[in-house]
Amino acid sequence: MGLVMPNPGTIIWMLIIFGVVLFILKKFAWKPILNALKEREESIATALNSAEEAKKEVAGLKADNEKIIIEARREKDAILKEAKELKEKIIAEAKEKAGLETQKSIDQARLQIQAEKNSAINDIKKQVAELSIMIAEKVIKKQLAGKGEQEKMVDGLIDDIKLN
Repeated sequence: MGLVMPNPGTIIWMLIIFGVVLFILKKFAWKPILNALKEREESIATALNSAEEAKKEVAGLKADNEKIIIEARREKDAILKEAKELKEKIIAEAKEKAGLETQKSIDQARLQIQAEKNSAINDIKKQVAELSIMIAEKVIKKQLAGKGEQEKMVDGLIDDIKLN
């Protein structure tokens, strides 16, 4: 089978119809299609520009957030350092105060012990003196029945006093 050639009249009518369709498309459809494409291109360009601006804004916000985070960390470190120093100062003051109060209590206890010791010694001396006087009184009454014995006793007491 071979190729069938169309009729020359058909070709002419096809060219005329093609020309009319082309003219109608150019006159009525081509401009709206081009306008629609141009509007679409402009809206895409606007969207790309907006996206780029939003991207820049997000980058700026990210940088600001990082600065804020760094500053917050610095403030946190400063606050922690200050709190630690304050804690150490309070502990040192409490230790010093406790040491002073302890020393004061020890001094008061020593004074009280010394006072009680002196009081006890005085009481013992007083009791010893009273007992000594009672014993001496009884011994003297018994031994000093005569004058010679009285003189002998006085001489012995004088010798004891000189030795002590």
